[in-house]
Amino acid sequence: MHEIIDPRCILFVMLRNMLFLPDNYTTLIILFISWISATTVHSQVVLDSTQLPIIIIDTNGNVIRDEPKVIAHMGIIDNGNDQYNHVADEFNDYDGMIGVEYRGSSSQFLFPKKNYGIELRTLDDQDTSVSILGLPAEEDWVLHGPYSDKSLMRNKLTFDLWSATGRYSSRTKFLELIVNGDYKGVYVLMEKIKRDSNRVDISKLNPDENSGDDLTGGYIVKLDKFDGSNSRGGWASPFAPINRSDGQEIFFQYEYPKGDAITGAQQQYIQNYISQFEIVLSKSGFGDPFTGYRAFIDDDSFVDFALINELTRNVDGYRLSTFLHKNKESKGGKLTLGPIWDFNLAIGNADYCKGGDVDGWAWDFNSTCPGDFWLIPFWWQRLLTHYAFVEKLNNRWAELRSGAWSNATVINYIDSTAAVLEQPQIRNFERWPVLGDYIWPNNFVGETYQDEVDYIKSWMTARLDWLDSHIADRFNVIASVENVEDNTQMHVFPNPFMSYLVLDNPEQIQTVRIYNASGAQIYYEKDIQQHKLRIDTRSLNKGIYYLSINTGKGVVTKKLLKI
Repeated sequence: MHEIIDPRCILFVMLRNMLFLPDNYTTLIILFISWISATTVHSQVVLDSTQLPIIIIDTNGNVIRDEPKVIAHMGIIDNGNDQYNHVADEFNDYDGMIGVEYRGSSSQFLFPKKNYGIELRTLDDQDTSVSILGLPAEEDWVLHGPYSDKSLMRNKLTFDLWSATGRYSSRTKFLELIVNGDYKGVYVLMEKIKRDSNRVDISKLNPDENSGDDLTGGYIVKLDKFDGSNSRGGWASPFAPINRSDGQEIFFQYEYPKGDAITGAQQQYIQNYISQFEIVLSKSGFGDPFTGYRAFIDDDSFVDFALINELTRNVDGYRLSTFLHKNKESKGGKLTLGPIWDFNLAIGNADYCKGGDVDGWAWDFNSTCPGDFWLIPFWWQRLLTHYAFVEKLNNRWAELRSGAWSNATVINYIDSTAAVLEQPQIRNFERWPVLGDYIWPNNFVGETYQDEVDYIKSWMTARLDWLDSHIADRFNVIASVENVEDNTQMHVFPNPFMSYLVLDNPEQIQTVRIYNASGAQIYYEKDIQQHKLRIDTRSLNKGIYYLSINTGKGVVTKKLLKI
């Protein structure tokens, strides 16, 4: 194995935080990284025929960049039915104009194999919706070029597993790409996430819809890195992420309507709706079935979203490329998580923040990497202490494991995909000779393509096994705490707890003791003389504890769980 010491990797931390650098520093970094990418030597490969569709793009001398899109011609050859497609064949799927640009946050600067955003155009340069490669007609598409993911399939695999839950996922097709006569390798055609009856099927929200039921739906927002000048617009959550450092916040970006189209009334509505959900979730009665979190969110979508991110131990999960949408109140109207996006660093492909581990929880990211700028919202640590939510998580996991996410289904999918890519991957790695080399942020480096395939199979098998026991264990432990009978007026929350406990009682609290499961006293405070007390519990290990409170009129004991 040869380790590539790539200056782009050294600059990655700077790039991730470049929003906070002066403009001239940011420009220098981008220019330097772009220069390195442009001067990297890769093999030239000639494509003659393949059983994958072929996309050929010709920009007629226009230089592709990250915005704005440049005019180009795109032709697609797809003879179908496992027939071979030849570069010399007539364009028989699409033959027309497009706008094309580079896309991606850090990937377009880190990797020489670029991702592309495609917009189908008419001859007079108007957007046009057309079906390509058998997918529903639309104008906006993405060409994803796996580079550090040397299995070439992580995004497509995860999207298909999400689709198997019954939820919309970006439809995908493998293909081979040629741009301006240069063979670019294996790509994945993906539907761009947008409002559409065949994509995110929510109501259209027009600028004149600013009151009544019209105002209540048609929104897509996301948590993600800032792109460009953050012209999308958005707002910061009033609730800081757990374990944050200075300056870290949760920022929601407008995806639809976009920042330059959304009206003031629409901005206020969606901000207030999500903020009200967060306020309710932060309070002690957040689990109430009528007035708690379930009044605001489609909790089934939150369960499925958690499971797909835990299944793949997505190091970016919950905090980046995280989309939420909301339809009108007359059409359901609750905040829904999804569609999913960007899993190329999942399934053991990240060597930082425990992204390569088969054990542990992705939702614990804020504890694993508290110094990272993009942390996850506090939502998950609250929801995961509620019996009904964890019960639903446990039951849904059992349901998916019995069919769509069984070991056999997952492994068969990986093997069948590898078979489809058997010949194309050879050309891809001739063009981009990275097998056996470390490409940021690989947790595993295989000498061959089969090594990479075998790795994700073994990783997924081990991950499935770990989750089988630990999701059930989590449910059983929380159920044991939730079901303890409590006839006192003493209110202790949250339970299960993490970094703090709040004690609230009509009578003054005089003394507090906490015992561990072995009966040893590990906390004592006296002469409190307050009705309410907050205790810092960050130093406590995870496990069962017993809380003993003396109010002067008697002693109250409660069973607690630290998670």
